[in-house]
Amino acid sequence: MHLITFIEIVAILVGAFSGFIEARRKRMDVVGVFTVAFIAAFGGGTLRDILLDRRPLFWVTHQEYAILIFVLALVASPLIRTLRHRVSERMIVIADAVGLGLFSVAGVSSALEAHMPLFIASMMGVITGIFGGVLRDIVCNEVPMVFRDGKPYAICAFIGNWIFLLMGLYGVEHDFALWSSALFISGLRLICWKFDMTLGR
Repeated sequence: MHLITFIEIVAILVGAFSGFIEARRKRMDVVGVFTVAFIAAFGGGTLRDILLDRRPLFWVTHQEYAILIFVLALVASPLIRTLRHRVSERMIVIADAVGLGLFSVAGVSSALEAHMPLFIASMMGVITGIFGGVLRDIVCNEVPMVFRDGKPYAICAFIGNWIFLLMGLYGVEHDFALWSSALFISGLRLICWKFDMTLGR
């Protein structure tokens, strides 16, 4: 398995997990849980593929991704309902931060494979990283987290994407660049959240 495929799978699972939690917090049934998890897991990558004119979409090519989310929704729905009182905003923030890092580097890597210019590649990474969470929150009738908490979110992805691109330009080993950039994005997002670093508003 290629590293980027592994990263994409882990990102999908983390994105789906954030969807499971948010859907159960809203007391949705199993259909709602699956729908929100599916959107959170695949929303960013779908928009990326549309913008890059990649057909079929990545989750259509790999139907096992969609099947996995379906099975997990069936299992997770009663489990999270039981643990709902223990589910906190912190869990969603952590899942979101990890997903942001993984999805972002997967997005920028896909854009480079499509021979996009560096700036466009960095923006594709940001879109891939944030859009699933944006759609998840909209479906759950929430102002998207990226817009409401005032802490750097898309900016973390943008900076981390450029770290990945610059490491590539300077010949840093590709797998190391992927993991270190994803870790930087997730870590920076969590640091901003932990220490209440906010953008001017």
